[in-house]
Amino acid sequence: MPPPADIVKVAIEWPGAFPKLMEIDQKKPLSAIIKEVCEGWSLGNHENFALQIADATNFYITEKNRNDIKNGSILRLTTSPYQTALQLHERIQSSSMDAKLEALKDLANASRDITFAQEFINLDGISLLTQMVESGTDFGDLLSFTLTAFVELMDHGIVSWDTFSVAFIKKIASYVNKSATDTAVLQRSLAILESMVLNSQDLYHKVAQEITIGQLIPHLQGTDQDIQTYTIAVINALFLKAPEEKRQEMAHILAQKQLRSIILSNVIRSPTPINDEMAHQLYVLQVLTFNLLEDRMMTKMDPQDQAQRDIIFELRRIAFDMECEPNNSGSIEKRKSMYTRDYKKLGFINHVNPAVDFTQIPPGMLALDNMLYFARHQQDAYIRIVLENSSREDKHECPFGRSSIELTKMLCEIMKVGELPSENCHDFHPMFFTHDRSFEEFFCICIQLLNKTWKEMRATSEDFNKVMQVVREQIMRALTLKPNSLDQFKSRLQNLSYTEILKIRQSERMNQEDFQSRPILELREKIQPEIMELIKQQRLNRLCEGTCFRKISSRRRQDKFWYCRLSPNHKVLHYGDLEESPQGEVPHDSLQDKLPVADIKAVITGKDCPHMKEKGALKQNKEVLELAFSVLYESDEYLNFIAPDKHEYCVWTDGLNALLGKEMTSDYTKSDMDTLLSMEMKLRLLDLENIQIPEAPPPIPKEPSNYDFVYDCN
Repeated sequence: MPPPADIVKVAIEWPGAFPKLMEIDQKKPLSAIIKEVCEGWSLGNHENFALQIADATNFYITEKNRNDIKNGSILRLTTSPYQTALQLHERIQSSSMDAKLEALKDLANASRDITFAQEFINLDGISLLTQMVESGTDFGDLLSFTLTAFVELMDHGIVSWDTFSVAFIKKIASYVNKSATDTAVLQRSLAILESMVLNSQDLYHKVAQEITIGQLIPHLQGTDQDIQTYTIAVINALFLKAPEEKRQEMAHILAQKQLRSIILSNVIRSPTPINDEMAHQLYVLQVLTFNLLEDRMMTKMDPQDQAQRDIIFELRRIAFDMECEPNNSGSIEKRKSMYTRDYKKLGFINHVNPAVDFTQIPPGMLALDNMLYFARHQQDAYIRIVLENSSREDKHECPFGRSSIELTKMLCEIMKVGELPSENCHDFHPMFFTHDRSFEEFFCICIQLLNKTWKEMRATSEDFNKVMQVVREQIMRALTLKPNSLDQFKSRLQNLSYTEILKIRQSERMNQEDFQSRPILELREKIQPEIMELIKQQRLNRLCEGTCFRKISSRRRQDKFWYCRLSPNHKVLHYGDLEESPQGEVPHDSLQDKLPVADIKAVITGKDCPHMKEKGALKQNKEVLELAFSVLYESDEYLNFIAPDKHEYCVWTDGLNALLGKEMTSDYTKSDMDTLLSMEMKLRLLDLENIQIPEAPPPIPKEPSNYDFVYDCN
């Protein structure tokens, strides 16, 4: 008979003794189990002992997490979290520098465990650490491990960030402001400042008084990418939490300090490859920079505002300066007639009062800003586009005004202007760091593309929306290639002419061609189960290879990983924590924890996952929700995942559903099904090329009256 479900067989270690094999009854109180273990080694005062997982984490076993103990686990008998916290609390106050350093190292390591952290914090440990920092007596490794322990303890979210004094903030800021600060101390200090700014509006104001952009810039000019990443993270945090009225002012300071060019030369064009966290911080900075345009994007033009109307007059003057008459010449009616004619040539919808065109939000006044920038900085191209279209037939002219407004709106949608940055996105574009007015330059390239595509399509006014769709496709395809500069982006667009887009569309259509005749549909239905079985096997094979998942915490950059993979017989999920991201597959025997597939009750996705419900508002991010899934086992136990990307999310949810005998419903499965089914259909119908397939199969003829016509081989 199999052992009861509540009995777990484990090995327990104790220094200086042989490991003990024993069965743990999960129904018994943990204190009773610890007492039994202590009595086995003749140890008294069992209240002063606890059990730990015997691995690199050394996490304590508690009533909350005891169900994580699996058959074959190795545990360690050790002093209780309270006793350990008490001892470390005393040791870090030692007068011996060597003893103090060893104690701080142990504290930094132990603080990763929330059970220990709670006990140490209850002893007022956070205050002790902050006093040590404020005293300024520690430096080098002593200070580094003090700050590391502090960061680990605060990461658990037990203590509010609002409780820290100005003196502590000043001290941390001083380590950042010094030019010769130890690298480890600088890293921890930057991490602390970022967390302060992100977690407390009150602390934002205090930190902003102590740290200036000018003091942060030098840290970007070194070669240590970790320091550069932490520095940009602090700048992003200050940017993100700044009141709206101060963001433009901060952007102006960043421009004065040449932040963009420093990042371009020292980070983006550095010989060191950009890691994921740096890519994320650059993406965040890109988003926050573009979000400065939101105010103009959501501002309607006031048709009565003369200053705003003067901008439209300026657009007209630049385009028609050579042929227009002085403003004071001719009658008022004649001038009005001339203005109306010119505004029609400029492509405005409202020829009489073009200011009305800019009352639509988005893009509001941002469209007018872009048009004026184009007219002033690329005057020849602007005049050429306007005059070229004004000389065409009415139905074939590309309306510059209307096109600019719709294009600006489209570019805002593509760059997601006004949206908060995603928690785990790394999609930054190097070309936007090559120019101080990158959005305006982006517009200038795209408006010329639009005019070129309009001519290639021989479009009329009725085709306006079709042209915009093609232009969006051209821009998106060029951006996907991640050009390093605006010139490279422009040359990529040159290779994506309307003819090329048609070829790409035709090729994609050929790959997804769907025959609708009845015999073809019957053939599709017949081979569909075979394809689905093939996809299922691929998903299970991927689960057997396993995936490295990142643990999401309030400190993104201090990466923690865990790995999960399916056993080759598809009966057990093996998983366990990792110190760092693996380079290849992780063997089963190095993963301590197991979950039998037979115990899995359901797969839960999105906002229904328990780890999504527990997260605060700061973490309730759409992208994270889309990558979250959980495995329910036993009665109310969960194994929680956040996939590294959408592809892995689909692979794992599909694979887990396949293990449970449920339907695989992800977008990835649908895409694979379409691709493989289309390929299989084409292979099977290869011999029928250029043969008309009837809508219905031909009728089966009646049987003949005799079979005398059959040739007798004998």
